[in-house]
Amino acid sequence: MGYLWTVILAAAILVLVSGGASAHEVRPAYLSVQEEATNEFSVLFKTPMQGNARLALTALFSGRIEMVTPIVSQPTGDAMVQTWRVRTLEPLAGQTVLIDGLQNTMTDALIHITLANGNNWTARLTPGEPSALIPESQSTWSVFTTYFGQGIEHIAFGFDHLLFVAALMLIVRDWRKLVKAVTAFTVAVAHSITLTCATLGWVTLPSRPVEVMIAISIVMVAADVVRMERGQLSLAIVRPWIVAFAFGLLHGFGFAGALVDLGLPQGDIPLALLSFNIGVEIGQLVFIALLLTLVQTVRRFATIPSAAAVASAYAIGSVAAFWSVQRLDAMFL
Repeated sequence: MGYLWTVILAAAILVLVSGGASAHEVRPAYLSVQEEATNEFSVLFKTPMQGNARLALTALFSGRIEMVTPIVSQPTGDAMVQTWRVRTLEPLAGQTVLIDGLQNTMTDALIHITLANGNNWTARLTPGEPSALIPESQSTWSVFTTYFGQGIEHIAFGFDHLLFVAALMLIVRDWRKLVKAVTAFTVAVAHSITLTCATLGWVTLPSRPVEVMIAISIVMVAADVVRMERGQLSLAIVRPWIVAFAFGLLHGFGFAGALVDLGLPQGDIPLALLSFNIGVEIGQLVFIALLLTLVQTVRRFATIPSAAAVASAYAIGSVAAFWSVQRLDAMFL
């Protein structure tokens, strides 16, 4: 099944064309509004940073609002966190919330509002729909679909995670082993363990070293592809599901960092975790299915050179090595 070089080639082209120098380029804004006293709210607004400047986004409400405290801004690496308190002169439920400037970006905004009566509302705003009406309450299905969509979108733009999966497919030539490896990495527990523990703060790792290790893990798998083509053995070649599980734990920290950036609805944390994770897993499985379909199509019209697998491994390894150096440099800036 040396034809799987097409998987790597397609994934590498996707990364290079998109200009994906690092994972998770599309980072959403996050607005949290919590009612602390009657008609008085604490506001947290997190916006992505581009260099030393944050995206020009402003949170606006349609009703009359008074500022109780000034806005306090605190940069946190790749985002700007702003906090303040407001008093509403009209009920917040029934008002329209607008993220002004979102229509001029390529990112989304996640909105979470908690009322004193215990009702929660979570919504995802997009450049095409930068505003929404705040309801009295929200259904469980709405929370699920919001975080499920974020999970799918995150894996769709998580180029390093996709390249790791593609490289793993290049090693696993038997469909039974492929099912085991993919299950270990995506479906069973590898992501779920670290995603849950890191998101809830039970286990924490600095994000920059994690991103470096994710890039290095791709280089290691690419190197094992070359070893396999030379007739050598390694743990990834003999027991790919073990390596997939171990690296899945590491990659799970990367997803957890993204979910923490999104913010979690305090009244629906288990549901948000579950739906985000399901979105990630389905996104990965769709990615695998699309590439395998592409491979089968290409095989009907082309003869695959014998050295294609090694060339593909070098291509993906080179991209991952570039990421490793780039992220190491960012660590020490």
